[in-house]
Amino acid sequence: MDTFVDSSWYFLRYCDARNEAAPFDRALVDYWNPIDLYIGGVDHATMHMIYARFWVKVLNELGLVGFREPFSRFYSNGWVTLGKTKMSKSKGNVVGPDDFLERYGADACRLNILFLGPANEDMEWTETSVEAMARFVRRLWRVINDVVDQAPSGEPGGGVLARKAHATIAKVSDDIGRRYAFNTAIAAVMELVNELSRDRAGRDARFAAETAVSLIQPYAPHVVEELWERLGHERLWEESWPKADPALLELETIEVVVQVNGRIRDRLHVAPNTPEEELVALARESSRVQAYVDGAEVVRTFVAPGKKLVNFVT
Repeated sequence: MDTFVDSSWYFLRYCDARNEAAPFDRALVDYWNPIDLYIGGVDHATMHMIYARFWVKVLNELGLVGFREPFSRFYSNGWVTLGKTKMSKSKGNVVGPDDFLERYGADACRLNILFLGPANEDMEWTETSVEAMARFVRRLWRVINDVVDQAPSGEPGGGVLARKAHATIAKVSDDIGRRYAFNTAIAAVMELVNELSRDRAGRDARFAAETAVSLIQPYAPHVVEELWERLGHERLWEESWPKADPALLELETIEVVVQVNGRIRDRLHVAPNTPEEELVALARESSRVQAYVDGAEVVRTFVAPGKKLVNFVT
């Protein structure tokens, strides 16, 4: 039979591939179908989808399947282009991955493909973008290892870094699970890593590091498995996907100026209802503040009304 006929019902045969008495068992096919998500290029939407839908409707009218639509949702992926032209063997413009894998590693190459743009739009391949992703992987490695060396263990607090981590969990989960916006999910993790790099020794740093590593795992599984182990865990690929705490998703914050002897040493962004004791602890734990108070006796701690300023007097 014509290949288009064969490709119009293969997903039904997959459900009962060893059946030698019939094309498939209806009970098995009805259990597994219709397909939740079909991903294919625009040519699938104008060719294969038409034929597959036609044949399923025929089979339904014959009483062989219990549904009329084979696919619940169709997602049309874009093409990777070179010089605005779709890569294809027939055109001789395919970029082989071996050289890039050797120079930058599989994680950087995978990140690059998924970061080039929305998955349903065409995207232009450039070597400079691969180099940028390789730099991000190296930066992620440095920041997480700094956290391993500097950040305390224990339960995270509810500071701005923890809130940022939970907001990132919520965004990445939605980007991947609902929108298939892999590029913006990667960008969100990059933002979290940037925040983490500014406070690698804070009380929430380890939680933020674990969150960043967990969320980037689908894109860069090799490097993050090593980082997960350095954070004191085993087999990230066996872990459940992180869940955002709704109580920590409220990102409304106030800026708190932190001074040492009247000189500004840092600025914190915290929830308006942060208790004064916790605010003082967060200010004291700031790596920028510690450089001026470590080894010195803090004789007085002043918290201004409205909690917008903390001043340590030594």
